[in-house]
Formats: sequence, structure tokens, C-alpha cells
Amino acid sequence: MHTPAVGEIMTAEVARARPGTAYEDLLRLLRRRRVSGVPVLDRDDKVVGVVSEKDLTTHRAPGGTAATLMTSPAMTVHPEQPAADAARIMERHHVNRLPVVDEEDRLIGIVTRGDLLRVFRRTDDAIRTDVIGRALPPPGGRSAVSVAVNDGMVLLDGLIPPGTDIPETIRLAWQVDGVTGVVSRMRTGGADAVDAG
Repeated sequence: MHTPAVGEIMTAEVARARPGTAYEDLLRLLRRRRVSGVPVLDRDDKVVGVVSEKDLTTHRAPGGTAATLMTSPAMTVHPEQPAADAARIMERHHVNRLPVVDEEDRLIGIVTRGDLLRVFRRTDDAIRTDVIGRALPPPGGRSAVSVAVNDGMVLLDGLIPPGTDIPETIRLAWQVDGVTGVVSRMRTGGADAVDAG
């Protein structure tokens, strides 16, 4: 499966705001464009923050502007980065969109969680099979890791053979197409490896 770069899936027509954009104008912009957030750009079209619906509802202030309401600094990605990197950044930072910027940090597009889901739409069973085949040690030995997948989120739980590199196993699971997150409860096999919970 070809894993596209961010530039292949981003939306180039982006709703945007300036630091001085008023609260009411931001609200109208989100409604008119049917989006849940917009990047805030300075005079050079560099991204200085992002205003989301959540920012507007939790920081409602008369006379507020994008500069006072936005989340800053904004998490951004470059168009040549793999789409999987964008998925990891969104998961790690709990955001639903990432502005896409050029080498001078100027806005050129936006990529959303929905864009990524369309790219990585694979069944959880297919993802699970790949994780087992690519990330886990070969069958046999003392490996007893169960793999559960829910909407691309992978849970690795159980005993793994002594000497197995757990961070490397997690990294390999992340590389499987369709994976949007990895949670590890793996322990090295032995008397102290009984799961307390």
C-alpha cells in the first residue's frame, strides 16, 4: 500500500484568519466555511496559531480577537512528510487539523483527521494481521502478546520474550499502514511480569 505524503492529501483552499480578526468574524467564518478551525496568519502568511471551535467556546470574551483566542504556537507539517507522521502528531497533541507549511513556514494547505482517515481506511482485522506479522517476535518462545485494534488504535498487551526491544516493537507497529496510535502494555516474560490490572 502506497503511503502518500501530506502534500498529496492536503486541502489547498484554506479558510484563514489574521491576529486582529474579531471573535464574531471568526464564528461567522467557521460557520460559512463549515470548518471547525482555522489557521491564524501574520502579514507574511506565516502560521502563528490556530483558532478552533473549542477555543471560541472556552475563551468567549467580548472584543476578543484571533490573537487572544488562538492556540499558539501551532503544530504544523510540511508537504513532503508522510501522512502517517501527520496522524502521529495529531494523536500525540490531540488536534484535529494541521496547517501545512512550506520551507519558510508559509501556509500552503491544511490536513485534517478526516483526510487521514480516508487514506488509511483499512479494517482493524487487516491492521491487526500486519502488526502481528511485522512487529511481534516470531511465534514460539515465550511471547504471549495480544493485539487488539479499534479504529486504527493498536493495543499491545502481554509478555514478550526476554531480550526483545519493546521500543522497537512499538516503532514497527507504528509503521503499519492504517495505525493511528499505539498503546503498549507489553512486559518482558518472567516472574515479575504478571499484569496487576
